[in-house]
Amino acid sequence: MSEGALLATYVVALLGALSAVAVFYGLRQRSFGPTRSSDRVFRCEKCAYVYTDDADVDRSRCPQCGRVNDACRF
Repeated sequence: MSEGALLATYVVALLGALSAVAVFYGLRQRSFGPTRSSDRVFRCEKCAYVYTDDADVDRSRCPQCGRVNDACRF
């Protein structure tokens, strides 16, 4: 094997290993990242307080002033 082919093989192997490590850590980080919450977001029409409640609740009582509010639509 010539020196050029040996050097090219070494560089390709090194870049391949580095790419494999980058893909592995990218997938690992994605699997441990925060998941999307199923809670619904509410904004009080009286005091403008923003809060969340369970996904199965259509109307929720504001924890600050007690007014019943509808869920926000985005």
